[in-house]
Amino acid sequence: MKVLIAPNAFKGTLSAEEAGAIIASFCDKNYSGLQTQVIPIADGGDGTCNLLSKFLNLEQVNAWTLDPIGRPRIGFFGFEKASKKAYLDVSTASGIALIGDSQKNPWVTSTFGTGLLIRKAIRMGAKEIILGLGGSATVDLGLGILQALGFVFLDQNGREVLPFTDQVQQAISHIQSPVPMPNIHFTCLCDVRNQFFGNNGAIPVFGPQKGLKSEELSTFEVSSEKNVTLLFKKAKKEFVDRSGFGAAGGIALGLSAFFNTDIEFGSPYFFERIGLEDLIKESDWVITGEGRYDAQSEDGKACFELLKLCRKHGKKSVLISSGEEGEKAGFDHFVKLEDLDFLSQSLKNDAETALLKSLSLQLDLQ
Repeated sequence: MKVLIAPNAFKGTLSAEEAGAIIASFCDKNYSGLQTQVIPIADGGDGTCNLLSKFLNLEQVNAWTLDPIGRPRIGFFGFEKASKKAYLDVSTASGIALIGDSQKNPWVTSTFGTGLLIRKAIRMGAKEIILGLGGSATVDLGLGILQALGFVFLDQNGREVLPFTDQVQQAISHIQSPVPMPNIHFTCLCDVRNQFFGNNGAIPVFGPQKGLKSEELSTFEVSSEKNVTLLFKKAKKEFVDRSGFGAAGGIALGLSAFFNTDIEFGSPYFFERIGLEDLIKESDWVITGEGRYDAQSEDGKACFELLKLCRKHGKKSVLISSGEEGEKAGFDHFVKLEDLDFLSQSLKNDAETALLKSLSLQLDLQ
């Protein structure tokens, strides 16, 4: 019997690769005659481009960059010389996991470090940047990336507005474009369909997670509206909000003002690149999982998209997840994880123990 083990990341605890290895080890030890294959999956969330780079066996390029609040760190991206494509996760340099709760502040946090890595890729000959938008710490409309690519933002007195200051969102009055303009195409992978503005937009939905206080939301939205107007006026384009512009604090929105920018919803893009549908066809059981399956999961997340492929080809499926909603999601078997204490000093070990315990008590591949 062939078993395909294709988990998403168990957010905040185990990476997709770590979860896959644990599940495969359990199956190999407890079931005889199984042929297991581990293919970690992603949907545009944190680590999507890193997984793609590993699957495609790309060269990993390391380079110094800056984190969301301007501290130096080593970043990386995958580079495909033949196609001149670079695969880069925003979370590598501008991720929310890189800063503490007290440092979360969208008035200050910047995508400038991501821009430095993009600039490095362009200098290496990249013509397209595949940009995974998941896990960002920012709501800066990609202004930091633009600054790293040579755009200069000025206040009303003609002074340059520097990244990682609390002036970026409110003080910009003029924009100077680089000469020459970088010749680059962006493909942005995202796992949410929110537009940037509106009640379901980036600021009210994701802003509080990234440090915005409730009393700041309206002021931040006004500043963002002003900056979007400036960007598209400079680009001589009409602004139209789009599904996916709300991902990663509007990065695709800001880039689209000046560059050819496509938005891809991560699951279909990722699945096609790794040939996941063919792997499902060859399997008897497919085991997937994520930290918590919920209503958002059915809006393009990896586990739900995988379920649709299993149904299409008549394959049995297992979901491993915490929460109750996975029970009614339509998988053939549901393995419920116990809730964890995310403040625990041994969180990763707790997650591994909980996963193994749940598998031993609930997994049934008969």
